[in-house]
Amino acid sequence: MIELNKIVSLCKRRGFIFPSSEIYGGIGGIWDYGPLGIELKRNLINFWWKRFVQERDDIVGIGGSILMNPSVWRASGHLDRFTDPLIECKKCHSRFRADFIKGECPNCGSREFTEPRQFNLLFKTYVGPVENESSKTYLRPETAQSMFVDFKLVSESFRLKIPFGIAQVGRCFRNEITIGNFTFRSREFDLAEFEYFVKPKEDEKWFDYWLSCWKRFFLDLGIKKENINLREHEKKELAHYSKRTVDLEYKFPFGVCELAGVANRTDYDLKRHSEFSGKDLMYYDSETKESYFPYVIEPTMGIDRAVLAFLVDAYEEIKGGRTKTTESTKETEVVLRLNPVLSPIKVAILPLLKNKVKLREKAKEVYNLLKSYFACYYDEVGSIGRRYRRQDEIGTPFCITIDFESLEKNDVTIRDRDTMKQKRVKIEELKDVLEGKLRNSLYY
Repeated sequence: MIELNKIVSLCKRRGFIFPSSEIYGGIGGIWDYGPLGIELKRNLINFWWKRFVQERDDIVGIGGSILMNPSVWRASGHLDRFTDPLIECKKCHSRFRADFIKGECPNCGSREFTEPRQFNLLFKTYVGPVENESSKTYLRPETAQSMFVDFKLVSESFRLKIPFGIAQVGRCFRNEITIGNFTFRSREFDLAEFEYFVKPKEDEKWFDYWLSCWKRFFLDLGIKKENINLREHEKKELAHYSKRTVDLEYKFPFGVCELAGVANRTDYDLKRHSEFSGKDLMYYDSETKESYFPYVIEPTMGIDRAVLAFLVDAYEEIKGGRTKTTESTKETEVVLRLNPVLSPIKVAILPLLKNKVKLREKAKEVYNLLKSYFACYYDEVGSIGRRYRRQDEIGTPFCITIDFESLEKNDVTIRDRDTMKQKRVKIEELKDVLEGKLRNSLYY
């Protein structure tokens, strides 16, 4: 397994992910996505939305607010139960999540800690010009609650019949006690999840269905099967709302940890919000003439964790490079074998030589032809071999080289990142050829 520091180095060097506010010393557990990172993240979100919303007839999307009425978090149980055990080192006064400490304090070596106390992870803020209890609210720690409080509005406005789902992708905030392992445990992050509403007696069937779909999502995007593990939560681990939860775990460089999950939330949330708001959130079945609170199956995924997993899974080092040229034999080449649906850059356009004006002009012509259809990158700096390797390192699936034959025959060479095979294609056929390649095996 690759070392995490190599992923961190690649992300910073190539413009995937940076520490937020780095020039001021950063801020713990918060990250900025650079030009390549935001494209990768957006590609993942778009594919998730396409598969689970656009291509289905039974799921619709919403965009809920980050700030909600504080009563939402009282009803959901977050004010009382959204906690982690906090301990403090008696010697250096560093604070940690109790279940993350095995033996001694990592900062000073002491083994003396305070007794654990429950620390609430909600970020507090205030609405309006006066900061007091009446104006206090919280940054959302999950996207789920807006889908529950909007359940009636969404289902009635779209005339949805059970089973159906409401999906959302959005920013969430948790005041984590212990952060670390790069973007794995952050205080500001994006979640992609949906609540799938089903008949109470059909919840187990739908749970198994969505667990299978959730696993298939990651495998289809290229995660190696041997790196995915399903872990059933023991009864004592279950959240207060959950009847059953299964984590999809990934073999990260720092250990096997949760990547995504599926939970059976039963009818807990709709009942609680109905009770606290005084509004009827029951579903009326026009066929059976009965009203009931649906059970809810919730597949959820941390986008930032998923991005990290895809980077780790795609990362490969090749000692001496993949070609036997003089300049590559002393180097270790990095190839990021991302599924092209995720690749930040789909096509790189490379003139063979920088100092030949006609090659550069033809390359710019090809770049301008393709950039409206694909995420393209133009590069003319360095030898063609080094430019290939730069694109391999950021996961670009196809490189197009414009050489002297291109000037005579109006064609180019397409190089495949994974096979390194090259094929000449007429420029007028280039768009169709690339679309065909990218559509192959979920690629586009």
